[in-house]
Amino acid sequence: MDHDEERKDKIVSMETRAGLGLRVAAELRAYWDGVRGNRLVPPRSEINPRGIERALEFSFVLERVAPGMGRFRLAGMHLNDLMGMEVRGMPLTAFFTTTARKAVADASEAAFREPAIVEAELVSEAGAGRPVLSARLLLLPLRSDLGDVTRALGCLVAEGPVCRVPRRFEIKAIRIHPLTHDTVHLADSDHGFAMAPRPQYAGFAEEKATFEGAHSPEERRALFRVISGK
Repeated sequence: MDHDEERKDKIVSMETRAGLGLRVAAELRAYWDGVRGNRLVPPRSEINPRGIERALEFSFVLERVAPGMGRFRLAGMHLNDLMGMEVRGMPLTAFFTTTARKAVADASEAAFREPAIVEAELVSEAGAGRPVLSARLLLLPLRSDLGDVTRALGCLVAEGPVCRVPRRFEIKAIRIHPLTHDTVHLADSDHGFAMAPRPQYAGFAEEKATFEGAHSPEERRALFRVISGK
């Protein structure tokens, strides 16, 4: 391959990479919406990796282990490449600078508590051997087997050469979209996002009231009782 052909291949590769974050996030959101149906939040048990094969490399499942702290239960290879190691068991905030971690912790907590969809545009500043790297983060809340919202399906997609690792990000923009009984209200309407209304269904009001009245996993677990038969 001559120099011109190699250069063309690199240009095509860069053009293909551009917009990857939006495409992956859109595919993951569409899958989550399909599983969700008319429910407020879908259960983790219904998430099938085969349904997100093209996004799997960039996807993860997060578990809320404490207020403002979510740890990776599963993570795609792209996240491992960004960190330069296996990220399973690490907190989400490990991908962020110290100045950005509070905002990320607050946003992830909103995903569980509201519940809400969280979108963020990220940037990793240039440094020695590290060119500027842009990225996109998406968090989609999930129910655990106990029925509490302590899981999240998400993706983290970086666009550009990773080069030296680990890469840590600052937040350019972050949007929180609380899930409600009839629509997804936007926390920041200036960005012009529009999301389709959701029809109500029997039992929705009771489900929403449970979420609003019992915020922590401990409070939600207290709503369950074990019935044993002889």
